[in-house]
Amino acid sequence: MIEIEFGREDVARTRFALSPLWEVVASVRVLKGADEHGLHRTWTEQVRPRLAAAALDFGALFDLIPVPSRSPWTGSVPSFLCPPPLTPLPSLAMELATLRATPPELLTTTSAVPEARMAALRADPAARLGRLADVIEAYWELALAPYWPRILTLLENDIRYRAGRLVDGGAHHLFTDLDPQVAWADGTLHLAHRTARGPRRLDGRGLLLVPSAFVWPRIFSVLGEAWQPSLRYPPRGVGALWQSRTAPVSEALAGVMGRSRALLLAELTAPASTTELARRSGLTPGGVSQHLTALRTAGLVSAHRAGRQVLYARTRAGEAVVEAAAAGT
Repeated sequence: MIEIEFGREDVARTRFALSPLWEVVASVRVLKGADEHGLHRTWTEQVRPRLAAAALDFGALFDLIPVPSRSPWTGSVPSFLCPPPLTPLPSLAMELATLRATPPELLTTTSAVPEARMAALRADPAARLGRLADVIEAYWELALAPYWPRILTLLENDIRYRAGRLVDGGAHHLFTDLDPQVAWADGTLHLAHRTARGPRRLDGRGLLLVPSAFVWPRIFSVLGEAWQPSLRYPPRGVGALWQSRTAPVSEALAGVMGRSRALLLAELTAPASTTELARRSGLTPGGVSQHLTALRTAGLVSAHRAGRQVLYARTRAGEAVVEAAAAGT
């Protein structure tokens, strides 16, 4: 059991943030076997063949993320790979800029990372970290960017809920239902841990709370590093993240944008190609392409290249439009 001791200044400096870079790291853990309960099976079944078809070398990223294990070290993640975000909602580009600028003395780890990979990083940090950032960008576009609006909605909803809990009842109310692995008592946050024990002081830095779609059922802590202490925890509702949310075409929405475009927007519960959407909707591929262009111009749909295919996905605005139309019916 780890005991995180809060002083008055620590409570004042406790904050929330999201981290696209951490979601990259945590999602790679899932692809490497950290999803024994099958929570993300729908996502992995779509993403694995997409990554394979891209024929890209992701070794610079995957080698740094050990295969999950019950050993306390082999399943951990190098801290330098995902430093806590400095702003509440950084872009992936912002976090990759921080990664590229990692000081050489921080390029260390106790995780089971191939020594040759770490030696190469330390031998030429600027070039190797630049290459790593490029690989992360390629992975993001294939594996996470098409799903990011849905993931982001889940994470932001959790932060809004927890911010309300903090306002209503202070730190005790905030942490009461954060996760079964944590408990608050007398100014101390008790965190269940398989190997670590004893008190940890925040020393006026506060605690950074980062909801993460891909960490359940674990909580990841960064407490002894150069950055602000942080917890990465599962958000409320993560179990329903990949559930199909296909809704009947809203007549009101069809009246605004036309039935075909409303149908395509409703069908995009997961990223899909023009061919797949044509098959599912009964529209011609040419018609689907024209409607998707119009939806993309309106900011309701985004396009993501995956090998020879282009996958279309709802944007945050598209998700909001579909949800608002469903709520109004």
